[in-house]
Amino acid sequence: QVQLVESGGGLVQPGGSLRLSCAASGSIFGINTMGWYRQAPGKERELVADITRGGRTNYADSVKGRFTISRDNVKNTVYLQMNSLKPEDTAVYYCYAENYGSPPYKYWGQGTQVTVSS
Repeated sequence: QVQLVESGGGLVQPGGSLRLSCAASGSIFGINTMGWYRQAPGKERELVADITRGGRTNYADSVKGRFTISRDNVKNTVYLQMNSLKPEDTAVYYCYAENYGSPPYKYWGQGTQVTVSS
């Protein structure tokens, strides 16, 4: 089992920045990819960004150039630096960790609210 604890959400004005953190514990030796999904009210959950253990990153088109994902494999923590935030970034952000299984299995955090509003 893997436990994920998120932090860093909150209320920010348009154009502002936030940094989300997600710390993993438990059976972390089998974890490859970590990342973030988000879900806005009335919308489906969508991938925001992910990063492999080796550091390869992937971003949704809507956040490219504004969000940066990074990872500390010693601290077993993944970060999402969010800059130039827009009202449409408002959502609950969920951290996940995926193992090397076949098929891979995703573990989920509890979610953290990000609200972009003036």
